[in-house]
Amino acid sequence: MDIKLFDSEIKVMNVLWREGDATAKRISDILKVEVGWNMNTTYTLIKRCINKGAIERSEPNFMCHALIPREEVQAAETNELIDKIYDGSANNLFAALLGKKKLTSGQIERLKEIVKEWE
Repeated sequence: MDIKLFDSEIKVMNVLWREGDATAKRISDILKVEVGWNMNTTYTLIKRCINKGAIERSEPNFMCHALIPREEVQAAETNELIDKIYDGSANNLFAALLGKKKLTSGQIERLKEIVKEWE
């Protein structure tokens, strides 16, 4: 992914990914409740996402449509986290995640299935 989104911009994208296409006003109303942002803040962030090519705007009603899928952003953010915090080692990230949370036997079995799929 060539588009770098800041955390605040990802909050806007999360609304679109969750809700589907939405008006800027609807996004603003949701983020006012979830994050406490005013309309101007949300509209500024929507415009930044439009300028970056992450959102497409159409009329009527300033309708917003996500141009990039959530999975693409998740993958890019995960890779950046691994590079920045774990010296590029997915193993170190995985060990840190497992060390912080008590997993159920069902969760452990699911992780084993995922690892087998990658092999």
